[in-house]
Amino acid sequence: MLITLIVILVILAAIAIWITSIFNNLVSLRNRYKNAFAQIEVQLKRRYDLIPNLIETAKAYMKHEKETLEAVITARNAAAKGLASVAADPGNPSAIAELTGAESALSGSLGKFSMLMEAYPDLKANENMMQLSEELTSTENKVSFARQAFNDQVMAYNTAKQSFPAVFFAGMFGHSQDASLLEFADSAEIQAVPKVSF
Repeated sequence: MLITLIVILVILAAIAIWITSIFNNLVSLRNRYKNAFAQIEVQLKRRYDLIPNLIETAKAYMKHEKETLEAVITARNAAAKGLASVAADPGNPSAIAELTGAESALSGSLGKFSMLMEAYPDLKANENMMQLSEELTSTENKVSFARQAFNDQVMAYNTAKQSFPAVFFAGMFGHSQDASLLEFADSAEIQAVPKVSF
C-alpha cells in the first residue's frame, strides 16, 4: 500500500514538473519575442529621430516642395504612434497591422522625397544630408535584421504553443492568442529607402 502511494505521488510529481516545464517554455518564448520587438523599437525610434533632421536639412533647398516635406513628417508621426501601440503589446495583431500600415505609408513618403531630391544636386552634395542619409540607410538595415529576429521568435512561440502537448495547456496558461508577424505590405518600398545615395 505504501509503495502504491509512493508510486502515485512520484507520477503526480512528474506530471506537475512536466506541466510546469510547458508553462515555463511558453513564458520564455513570449518574453523572447517581446525582447526581439524591443530591438525593432530602438531602431525605429532612431529612424523616426533622423527623419526630422533630414527634412530640416532639405527645407532650405526644397522650398517649393512643402507638401512633400509635410507628408513625410505626418507619416513619421503616424508610424511613431503605431510603434507606441505595438510596444505596449507586441503580440496584439491589430497593433501590428496599424504599425505595418503606418510604416508602408512612411516608406512611400520617403520614396517620393528621395525622388524629388534628385532634382536638387546641391542638396544631394550637402555634407549634412549625406551623413543623415547614410545613418538612415544603416538604420533601415538594422530594422530589417531586427524584424527578421522578431519574426523568428514569434514563429518559435506560435509553433511551441500550437504543438502537442502545449496546445492543451496554452489557453489555461494565458497563451490563447497567437503572436503576429511583423510584415510590411510592400517590401519593395521598404528596400527603396536604403538604396538612395546622395
